[in-house]
Amino acid sequence: MRHLPNLICLIRIGLIWPIIAALQRANMPAALGLFALAGFSDGLDGYLAKRFNWTSELGKVLDPLADKLLLITVFVELAWLGMIPWWLAAAVVARDVMIALGALVYRLWFGPLRGRPTIVSKINTALQLLYVMLITLNAAAGVPPREVLDAVAALTLASTVLSGLHYVVSFTRRAWTPARAA
Repeated sequence: MRHLPNLICLIRIGLIWPIIAALQRANMPAALGLFALAGFSDGLDGYLAKRFNWTSELGKVLDPLADKLLLITVFVELAWLGMIPWWLAAAVVARDVMIALGALVYRLWFGPLRGRPTIVSKINTALQLLYVMLITLNAAAGVPPREVLDAVAALTLASTVLSGLHYVVSFTRRAWTPARAA
């Protein structure tokens, strides 16, 4: 049971291809259902890991990797299909690439990067998940109206930029603090 959160992360990664296939076939109810399942799995694996102390070093890498793979792939596909603006997909991809590169540089130059996702990052992930669900719901059922989608897109962009800047400041502060002490 201890490895259940990691298994759920792997299932989330495994759901990416069926979600993309459903989007490409314009099967929006299936895409929405699969994406909602993937979003639910994100919360479930985190809950199980924390509630039962089933955390692992693999899980600390696998969970954010699963999130990034899912969201980047779906945002790029939705932009490719013309369902969301390219500028929003580009912001989502740029943020995640910047975080990954920042973490890699920090790891190589300063050592292990310890930390947990911040509240800003969690809000950003929630807004990105919500936006994709609303876009696919709109394509499947015609709701919510375009004004709501535009408002959530703006909120998603704002949280994406804010979260990216927060990570830059956080990585810089962590790197700078030991250098000043030395």
